[in-house]
Amino acid sequence: MRPLAALLLAGVTTGLWTGATPGVSAAQEAASLGQGAVLRALDKVNGSVTDLELGNASSARFGRLTINLGECRFPEGDPAGDAYAFLTIQEDGQTQPQFSGWMIASSPALSALDHPRYDVWVMRCKTAS
Repeated sequence: MRPLAALLLAGVTTGLWTGATPGVSAAQEAASLGQGAVLRALDKVNGSVTDLELGNASSARFGRLTINLGECRFPEGDPAGDAYAFLTIQEDGQTQPQFSGWMIASSPALSALDHPRYDVWVMRCKTAS
């Protein structure tokens, strides 16, 4: 793991930057399951930005990407708090996913899609209105 990524991960898991209880890791905090997620996608070539609303276990297309949302979680009792979304992003014609893992809304660079043309990041979880 790169030193900066390890440092950022340590800060997130110890609650330094999340406002979490000191000594309690993010993995230990209670989380609620959202009904889906709002993602923002950027096409770096033409500069277009699109907000995508996905339900849990659903997918959407953006350019040459298929974005699959497993689920979105947020801190229990705080739907406006941080969002954690499990995403799998596949590019047309590729056998391996371009990204597969958890993206964190407050730290998009911590676990990011590494693609020359597209950026995708989590904005928030969707909740019942």
